[in-house]
Amino acid sequence: MNDNKFKLPASISRRRFVQGLAIGGVIASFPHVVRAGSSFKDVVRAGSSFKDNAATGSAPELSGKVIELTIAESLVNFTGVVRTATTINGSIPAPTLRLREGDEVTIKVTNTLSVPSSIHWHGIILPYQMDGVPGLSFKGIMPGETFVYKFKLQQSGTYWYHSHSGFQEMTGMYGALIIEPREQDIIVADREYVVQLSDWTDDDPMKVFSKLKVQDDIYNYNQPTVRDFFRDLSEKGLSSALSKRKMWQEMRMSPTDLGDVSSAVLTYLFNGSTPLANWRGLFKKGEKVRLRFINGASNTFFDVRIPELQMTVVQSDGQNVHPVTVDEFRFGPGETYDVLVTPQSDAYTIFAQTIERTGYARGTLAVADNINAPVPAVDPVEWLAMADMMGNMSHGGSMTEGAMDHSQHGAAMPMDLSQHAGPAAAYAKASTQVRHASTEYGPSVDMRVDTPRTNLDDPGIGLRNNGRKVLTLSDLHSLENVIEPQRPEAEIELHLTGNMERYSWSIDGLEFGQSTPVHMKLNQCVRVILQNDTMMPHPMHLHGMWSDLESESGELQVRRHTIPVQPAQRISFLTTPHDVGRWAWHCHLLFHMDAGMFREVVVS
Repeated sequence: MNDNKFKLPASISRRRFVQGLAIGGVIASFPHVVRAGSSFKDVVRAGSSFKDNAATGSAPELSGKVIELTIAESLVNFTGVVRTATTINGSIPAPTLRLREGDEVTIKVTNTLSVPSSIHWHGIILPYQMDGVPGLSFKGIMPGETFVYKFKLQQSGTYWYHSHSGFQEMTGMYGALIIEPREQDIIVADREYVVQLSDWTDDDPMKVFSKLKVQDDIYNYNQPTVRDFFRDLSEKGLSSALSKRKMWQEMRMSPTDLGDVSSAVLTYLFNGSTPLANWRGLFKKGEKVRLRFINGASNTFFDVRIPELQMTVVQSDGQNVHPVTVDEFRFGPGETYDVLVTPQSDAYTIFAQTIERTGYARGTLAVADNINAPVPAVDPVEWLAMADMMGNMSHGGSMTEGAMDHSQHGAAMPMDLSQHAGPAAAYAKASTQVRHASTEYGPSVDMRVDTPRTNLDDPGIGLRNNGRKVLTLSDLHSLENVIEPQRPEAEIELHLTGNMERYSWSIDGLEFGQSTPVHMKLNQCVRVILQNDTMMPHPMHLHGMWSDLESESGELQVRRHTIPVQPAQRISFLTTPHDVGRWAWHCHLLFHMDAGMFREVVVS
């Protein structure tokens, strides 16, 4: 990423940086040469003559069976400084691809960058050679090369696509992928909008990542303060206040460590628009509007609500679900939700605050361009509870530390389930009887949860008892015939692990590069158990196959491609790989993936 900076003549306030500039966006397609030291005025003057001028705030739409995409560099200005972004066809977000279920599509992708690139079709079932993960499914798209993706669309719904090379996704390479049903859509609306949320940094992402490796809480501006101590002193007394501080100090953790990055370095975008730019979508009163929400952020969980307007969730990760009406939902990078709203007032704010409560993305639904709605204040920061750290405290949960010999680790292989009665038995067996080497300790692991919670009805820290109806995983149920009931023939258990002081993220205590592949058999149903031994949520994305979430009692609930696992939580899902090959499985928080929370899956 080009680190040259072109400052605006006037400095901008911290608030203006967080909210962005009302005029921010893509200035013009690069590689037109802009000399270091050029003034912003010169850049704009030069940009006005560019052939491929582009703007953010809306993505061009492409459709058909043959599509051509070009990866290039573009100049952007979101906060008052001009930076180089990585774009597809010169826009942020990249063009929305509107395709049709059952069609075989050909997508020609040309890379004009000086470094390799790639495009991954997130949540799409296809041959592994078309999955777009360099080093696993193909070598990547080399500079000057055109790679031809060709696959048949086996599904419909709201999906997205993004680079799987370096930090290119973080610098602008993401777009919506809408697949229309072959038959008539059962979701009926008068109009629809894609809402793609993302995060942008003016800094080189590698520099941001390097700073986290040195000091993991460098961007946490919500650390406990003296004021917090005196508040606890007043409400709970001296002994309790001191005990609370001592506990967190002994754990060497922060109770407000909800996200690695914050508005200290990020600006949050709504369809490529900053909060001040204020993306707008028009409607007529009484219309039913479909909003296709896509979390295309690199490192941010968003909590989404539309004050004074309820949302009916009708689709989750591209799959239709039984409608459920809510006031708010949380989703992490990689997840998608389709909702229906029926606005009756003149204007509404679509408000997406970040999980660590330092900023937000927002847009406006209105009957006219000149009407706005109030923007709510960001909710107060909540401290992590003991349940977020230690799991099911009612069963003697504990959190311990220790050391581990990495030589004990081997390849993750499915365990035979012929003696298992179901997920409840699997939970009990793994939680109380089996002490796998993979759940011990090493330099990449600084905590473990011995008695995790398995509840799916928890909305998560910051959303509990907030007076609003908040969506939880337990609310989601796929429509009939979406999931075919199967009896699992094997089981895989993996722990999501990390060491915050080292800013190391891993699976079973092993960072990618030290681990061996997870092996699955073609067409064999496997139960996967994921346990989060860390204090942060992880949106886990398994490429090339569906993840059918189970309730604790063994009922199949909802079909997903990305499953968020909360701190100290244990979840299970069934998956049946129908395509051989090498697949990726990783946390979709980009820095966590890059720091090691990634595994290869080999299906044979």
